Amino acid sequence: MPTENDRERYGFAFDRRFARPLALLGIRPDTCRLLLAPGGLCVRFGPWTVRTPLDNIAGAETTGPYSAWKAIGPHLSLADRGLTFGTSTAQGVCVRFHAPVTGLDPLGLLRHPGLTVTVSDPAIVTRRLNGIAAAAEWTPAR
Repeated sequence: MPTENDRERYGFAFDRRFARPLALLGIRPDTCRLLLAPGGLCVRFGPWTVRTPLDNIAGAETTGPYSAWKAIGPHLSLADRGLTFGTSTAQGVCVRFHAPVTGLDPLGLLRHPGLTVTVSDPAIVTRRLNGIAAAAEWTPAR
């Protein structure tokens, strides 16, 4: 079992203009985080959670700025089924997965090939996730 020292926790960047509407959905600084641990990546966004093993991370890139109507709150891209957990329009990290992950619908029927998160320090998180992706050997489930 990983200890607290084995974990890396990154908070979300909250734009004050959107704090109240997001709080109505249960999305607050205390309910949003990206956690890296030996067991995997876990992103909590209010009532939504994405979990995946570290070897499922294919890479990451810093993206943004975004328009508010596309980035604030939980969003599904109709173009590629990508998921966004957004609290700011400034910048974020787009995480790509080898195998799509669940996260938006409660039944887990919809799977997402990528997840964009508006963390406080996108450059550090991007570097860290790319380091994990480079070190991991991914093999598809059979």
